[in-house]
Order: sequence, then C-alpha cells, then structure tokens
Amino acid sequence: RGRRGSVDVLGAAAVTAGIALAVYAIVRAPEQGWGSATTLLELGGALALLALFLVIQRAVREPLMPLGIWRTPGLATANLAMALLGAAWIPMWYFLNLYLQQVLGYGAFPSGAALLPMTIAIMIFMIGVTARLLGRFGAKPLIVVGLVILALGVAGLSLVRPDGAFASDVLPASLVAAVGMSLAYIPAMMSAMSGARPEESGLASGIVNTTYQVGSALGLAVMTAIATSRGAAELGDPHMLTNGFQGAFIGAGAVAALGAVLTLLLMRGRRSASRPDADTRAESLGA
Repeated sequence: RGRRGSVDVLGAAAVTAGIALAVYAIVRAPEQGWGSATTLLELGGALALLALFLVIQRAVREPLMPLGIWRTPGLATANLAMALLGAAWIPMWYFLNLYLQQVLGYGAFPSGAALLPMTIAIMIFMIGVTARLLGRFGAKPLIVVGLVILALGVAGLSLVRPDGAFASDVLPASLVAAVGMSLAYIPAMMSAMSGARPEESGLASGIVNTTYQVGSALGLAVMTAIATSRGAAELGDPHMLTNGFQGAFIGAGAVAALGAVLTLLLMRGRRSASRPDADTRAESLGA
C-alpha cells in the first residue's frame, strides 16, 4: 500500500506472442504438414518465446507471474486439470455447434437454442450440487469424476450420424457432458486458489483462469487439425463433415480422460474445501 508498481510489458508480450504462435502453428499444420519447415519453425519460435518469458520473469523486479507461486501446494496439478478441462470442453462445444448447423441444417439461432439444455444443466449443478459436494468430498474426487463423466459424454457425441437427430444424437450425450463440466470446473478452480497466501490469491486466480483459456485455445487448435484431416473441410458433404467432427469429439474425449488419470495420479488427496469459509467461496464461484 502506498507504493507504485510497474507493468511487466516485456513478459506479457512474450507469453502472449508465444501462445498465439503455438495456436497458429497447430491450426496451419494440416495444410502445411506437421513435419514441414514452416510448422517446425513456428513451433520452435513459440517455444523460444515461452522460454524468453520464463527468463524475463526471473530477471525483472516485478514480474507478471512470479515463478515462486508454483511452489503453492496443489497449484500446478489444479492448473493442469483446468487446462485439460478447457481443451476438452471448448472444442466439444464448438464442433457440436458446427454439426448442428452444417450437418443437421439448423440455422444460427436454432443451433444456439439447442445448446440451452446444456447451459441450464450447468447452472443447476454448479449452483445447487457441486458446491455442496465440494464441501463434503473435497476437490480431487469431484475433478476426477467430473472429467470421467465429461469424457463419456463427449464419447457419446462421437457417435453422431450424417442423418442424425437432435433428440437422439445430441441431447443425451450433451447433458452428460454438461454434468461432467459442472462437477470438475469449480473444484479445479478452488483447488488452484486454496493453497495460495492471501496476498497471492489474485495471482493464483489469474493464473488458473489464464490456464483454462490457453488450454481451450490449444485444444481447439488440435481438434480443428484432427477434424480437418478427417474431412471436416469438405463443406456440403455431410458424411465427410460428420467424419471430421467425430474425430474431434474422440480427441476431446481422450483429453478429458487423460485429465482424469493425471488428476488421480498427481493431485494430493487434500480436502481443499475443508476450511470453514469454503462452502461460501464455492457457492460464490458457482453463482
């Protein structure tokens, strides 16, 4: 208090450019070739920029992300779970919308309305169920179970057909996926923040939110590459489009399953919601 700080402009520029270049390289890889000089140069440049970011964080007096924060118990594993959650959930949402419009022939508004049941399910579970379960069982079991359910729901969407229907091909599996997302998101967020000191809680919150966004972007880039390689670029051909979307759903389901396994193996069984104010904080996040 009473002391003027500084903005880590170089660090922010390096990490933003590195992530953006990585996403750009992955999206272009199916067209350029994964082993092409262009793709390798772009991915190498992304890694170099991210390495530069770490060097800057060690060198500047007031870094964007003090690296000592990663010694906080549970922060790294919770962020890993959050990144994989985003890498599974956002591509599923994206390609489900494309399937509704490009294969089933829905317009933009009906397609958005068709996703409302998922949104309602998320609201009900996050606010009415997850917060209570978090206080009773702790974060780890909910993250693992949530990611497993999400994987099952996305796997169900991989069975979509060129001549499918919303009620049979989309609605049941999408609701299962929504339940999984609802169970995993708040516990992962709470686990990432619960071990931080009060003065670092804002930093921990910023990191886990950024991790989710970065995981979403990279996951979408990878699933787009998979879908494109399986024919999703063939607009007007429902069979090829469906084949590509199925590949993206399979990939997203595998990411969610990987997140469940890594959380089970790496996250401590600490009850991150054991403090007296945990229920209140969880319900606030849900709201």
